Amino acid sequence: MKIESIQTQVKHIALKTPFITALRRVEAIEFVRVCVVCDNGVSASGEAPSTMAITGENIEIILDSISKIKDNIYGLNIEDALRLLHNSKIGSSAKAALDMALVSLRAKEQNKTLLEYFNIKDITPIKTDITISLNQEEIMLEDAQRAFKSGMDILKIKLGPDISHAINVTQRVSINLPNVKLLIDANQAWSRDATLHYINAIKDLRVELIEQPVVANDLEGLKLITNATKTSILADEASFTLEDVVRVVESNSADMINIKLMKCGGVSKAVEILEYAREKEVKCMLGSMLEGPYSINAALYLAFAYRDVIEYVDLDSPLLYKEESVELDFSFDKATIFYLGPRAS
Repeated sequence: MKIESIQTQVKHIALKTPFITALRRVEAIEFVRVCVVCDNGVSASGEAPSTMAITGENIEIILDSISKIKDNIYGLNIEDALRLLHNSKIGSSAKAALDMALVSLRAKEQNKTLLEYFNIKDITPIKTDITISLNQEEIMLEDAQRAFKSGMDILKIKLGPDISHAINVTQRVSINLPNVKLLIDANQAWSRDATLHYINAIKDLRVELIEQPVVANDLEGLKLITNATKTSILADEASFTLEDVVRVVESNSADMINIKLMKCGGVSKAVEILEYAREKEVKCMLGSMLEGPYSINAALYLAFAYRDVIEYVDLDSPLLYKEESVELDFSFDKATIFYLGPRAS
């Protein structure tokens, strides 16, 4: 099988409500879908969303990156195409879209389903968290209560730079919803001192983890915070690549790692990180940006394949879609995710 053509299209999925974090506000998911076709007619697709605030790539940049590299991929077999892709200088999201398509083609070349390719034996349902967007205190509490009443018992709370607001929201959600697992995500919004103040203020509450409180390049600050609390500290923006992950783990700068296909460059690179985490006995979150169904599919296969490594699944994008997707290989029953079988290309 050799690569014959690579086609792209821009797609949009409306959200039920705006998605708000310390970094951005989004009302619809915008993403590039790439279709890679081989000379025998076999094809597979991948996706990359616009996440300028995180990966530095918008739709135009992703499209341009794929356009620049695709002529060099034509005529190559799958393995050579993957090698060329990951030696290129294009952005991680563009790489991820092409990588997930190429990995799917590799599975098809081996006459395997993705379930077989990833050697998934256990298809017991898994659970995802649900994101509570940054907003006024009262609205966030109402959103959290609504989510819990609808069956979501793992809540990922997005917080911003106002540390008093962050403390108040955490206290109110924890006290009013004592049976939820509470994950806190600051998206790099806090200073070291503010983070330590927050940790002290919530030390008696049931908070499972705090995600990336300080800026990505402040590993020293992240380590200081990790050492200052028994609450797990999760590295997100500080851990894009395997090299980043090794640096975080070997310096003991965080307790856990958040793996996202758009950060690391796709499925094959995520597998490298997961294998390293398994070897080092480091627990992970498998997360995502706001993404389309094909890229969520790819991440979910990894969530099922590496359930021994992945402590938390943060793949709630389909729950935020205004309309249910028919392109997922999985079904979402509130927080619970079931494997259905291949539906997407």
